Amino acid sequence: MAKTQLNVRVDEGTARAARERALARGMSVNRYIEELVRQDTGEVGHTFVEAAADFMKQYESVFADEFGADGDRPREGRR
Repeated sequence: MAKTQLNVRVDEGTARAARERALARGMSVNRYIEELVRQDTGEVGHTFVEAAADFMKQYESVFADEFGADGDRPREGRR
């Protein structure tokens, strides 16, 4: 498969993390990033997002009852 060069700019902390993760997995940073993109765009990623959306749709009222419509704090009398 032909390769295309892609240049990206990230902050030093992100670059350091990418290098460390790639090294820990025994692969180049290029390969590590390529694998991350494949995972993100692959069937596993789509399946997870669809399942999470279905879960939230199914249990939306339960969360609203427990935490309120704004979702950031419990309603009176609940923990």
